Amino acid sequence: MQTYQVGGAVRDKLLDLPVKDHDWVVVGATPNEMQQLGYRQVGKDFPVFLHPQTHEEYALARTERKTGPGYTGFVFHAATDVSLEQDLSRRDLTINAIAMAEDGTIIDPFHGQQDLQQKILRHVSPAFAEDPVRILRVARFYARFAPLGFSIADETMALMRQMVNNGEVDALVPERIWQESQRALSEQQPRGFFEALRDCGALACIFPEIDALFGVPQTERHHPEIDTGTHTLMVLDQASQLSPEPRVRFAALLHDLGKGSTPKHEWPRHIGHEARSLPLVRQLCQRLRVANNFRDLALLTAQFHTHCHRAAELRPKTLLDTLQALDAFRRPERFEEFLLCCTADTRGRLGFENKEYPQADIFRHAHIAALSIDAATLAQQGFKGQQLAEKLQHLRCKVIASIKTSKISAIQKSAE
Repeated sequence: MQTYQVGGAVRDKLLDLPVKDHDWVVVGATPNEMQQLGYRQVGKDFPVFLHPQTHEEYALARTERKTGPGYTGFVFHAATDVSLEQDLSRRDLTINAIAMAEDGTIIDPFHGQQDLQQKILRHVSPAFAEDPVRILRVARFYARFAPLGFSIADETMALMRQMVNNGEVDALVPERIWQESQRALSEQQPRGFFEALRDCGALACIFPEIDALFGVPQTERHHPEIDTGTHTLMVLDQASQLSPEPRVRFAALLHDLGKGSTPKHEWPRHIGHEARSLPLVRQLCQRLRVANNFRDLALLTAQFHTHCHRAAELRPKTLLDTLQALDAFRRPERFEEFLLCCTADTRGRLGFENKEYPQADIFRHAHIAALSIDAATLAQQGFKGQQLAEKLQHLRCKVIASIKTSKISAIQKSAE
């Protein structure tokens, strides 16, 4: 019985990155022997055990054989005669197929260390093509490691394209797509995930609403980058710099979906794209079973981001109506996330990356001003029912008008 550390822990250690998860492979042991040593079995499809003290996962060395379509059609074989190299050979990328013995010796049968040095994401073997989830994983690893200079090997990208053409991606279930996508949105450079999916053709299958944005022009005066898909990825970049929260990044990614359905004869203008975005956001979120809090922020951003951009032009009542539509008084944290998405949108344009965005401050100050008018206080003064609602709105509009005037004046002086 021999124990080896494997996978991401070894990879990240070799890259001098923080090691988050420790995974282990045990060679030459039986399930009964593991249980006698105090390990608790948790794996159903193949024997995986939790260490009695650390609770880290220890899996018996295993091989796998493809028996059906998709990523669930596999038969696993775990036995004492399965070698470490056989176990490593079933892994996705060479950089994830490195093991470390208890004495620190590196076992690297597929030259993963060389690919780490050359900064290449390369598949271990042709068996990669048997599991469509690996397309998502490679794209996610690219989102993580692209900032370090990593690229996807040409032969791996070619294999991913072949898998897409063969229809393997169609076997992916929504839950797994969303799981990998949400993790990718938490990576350092989420745009890499969508770029890799688009490069292999999987974006059109998994996120057709996003894929439809590429090749759609916008007015050059407002969007020097012109292409809507390019703008979308630039907005995602900006959102990633403004917030580590994947929900914010997701909403930024979907904010302009309606531009993908603008009739060509209206290009490069996209009048009404906000309203056209809403059913597309709902469709995408329903298909992938996206969490409600992700969906709701995405819908609000898609519907009201241009309201935020025009904050200085809006009447006090429209500002108040927008705050109420955003549910800003009950959900101030989400309101702030909405403002981050709008900031990312205005900065996600060629040459506008460092642009100030005073419109967000106008909305923030309008929100604070409106909150200063308390319904409970008015009720104590004798207002009730419809009269209370009208008085509350009147006073809130009044303080918003005042703060808006002073804020715009300050912005103008600052610009001078």
